[in-house]
Amino acid sequence: MTATHSFPYCDSPKKYLDKSIIKRLENFFLDNVGRIVTNAQLIEVAKDPITGKEPENWHQRLSELRTNSGYTILSKRDRASLAVGEYLMLTPEKRSGASGRVMPTPSAWNRVLTRATNKCEWVEGGHVCGLSDGDIDPVGGGTVKLTADHKTPHSVDPNSDPDNPDQWQALCGRHQVMKKNYWDSNTGKLNVVAIMQAVPKKDKELALGFLLDYFDLKTIP
Repeated sequence: MTATHSFPYCDSPKKYLDKSIIKRLENFFLDNVGRIVTNAQLIEVAKDPITGKEPENWHQRLSELRTNSGYTILSKRDRASLAVGEYLMLTPEKRSGASGRVMPTPSAWNRVLTRATNKCEWVEGGHVCGLSDGDIDPVGGGTVKLTADHKTPHSVDPNSDPDNPDQWQALCGRHQVMKKNYWDSNTGKLNVVAIMQAVPKKDKELALGFLLDYFDLKTIP
């Protein structure tokens, strides 16, 4: 059965002239509380209002609206009725627990880059990503820019020590997006809820079937 929703779609976005990408996106969402907005509209708003250039990191600014600013912005992983690339802010209220994202000091970040030999430190199946600043990502496309990642996700511990390079790792943009808050690189502990939010509906249904069998239930109580 195809999911349906009762929320209207946003019309084409107006021109937003704020200097920062995140401020343009924030104002766009606040102008469209209760309306569904799309990837295409967010990209249009994120473009430089003078040059018209599309920034490569607009999706990171969207993440910061959720994590740093405390806005609840729903996507397909939160609500089945939303399509991939659709987003919905139901209320302009901010979560009281939101806190600014801590970043490493310049000294700590330099030590991280030295340890990483200026390459992405993502490890999967024993293979290190190894992409460097300025490389072209062969999978995701675009120019690689290494950024600091909390080994322990910000949502789990927002108080990483900015002076301790052991609490940080250098990741390329693609692997920053892949990691999100799925696991803790220090402990290896999985954030199962975040993973289940992100997987496709058919995988959610498989997981639900497994849990119903596991708990010997016919339906959810």
